[in-house]
Amino acid sequence: MNPKPITVLLAEDHQIVREGFRALLRHESDIQVVGEAETGRQAVQLTRKLRPAVVVMDIAMPLLNGLEATRQIRKEMPATRVLVLSAHSDDAYVEQVMALGAAGFLLKQTSSHVLAKAIREVQKGNTFFTPGISRRLQNGHATPLEQTRPSRKKGNLLSSREREVLQLIAEGLPNKQVAAELGVSFKTVDKHRQHLMTKLNIHDIAGLTRYAIAEGIIESTVRIKIT
Repeated sequence: MNPKPITVLLAEDHQIVREGFRALLRHESDIQVVGEAETGRQAVQLTRKLRPAVVVMDIAMPLLNGLEATRQIRKEMPATRVLVLSAHSDDAYVEQVMALGAAGFLLKQTSSHVLAKAIREVQKGNTFFTPGISRRLQNGHATPLEQTRPSRKKGNLLSSREREVLQLIAEGLPNKQVAAELGVSFKTVDKHRQHLMTKLNIHDIAGLTRYAIAEGIIESTVRIKIT
């Protein structure tokens, strides 16, 4: 009797990349892709519904970034392991990802063999890093997060919902659309925005957007519009 396959959810906003990952994993008899998400919010919702063993999560996701999605998944569904993908491999990013409870960190150019191996390892309860990152960690080259990103102390003051609101505002959504996306009232969103500005001592949308980019909440390549 064959063992049950490792169920995997692919969370990546580019369809062609998701299709590529699915095609790579199709050849692995012990791994089954059970769902795909194109936003971080959808990744959280599908994880609740499907309860996959592993979520392969891109960091740069619209509406809800992969870091916040990882935070929510690990809090609500701790049995699901999260394997983070990124185009960036700086030590600050790696340390932040691991602090959120992710089980591994891979670069997007990872080969199919390494991706499959990483999924198997994290499903067993182990951690897994892209080989280059693993060597840096073993050699003690990783720099503590607080030394490389001091501004994160401000970011840590924000609640999970405030980080969600900040991302949506920084992506250019007006309050009405933010409210619809989060399922809350216009007044609630406006209150969150005022709290954000007070906590961060930033009093315009352009400043919030720059802060969100600096904190890795959105990437500078994300299509944003400031009105």
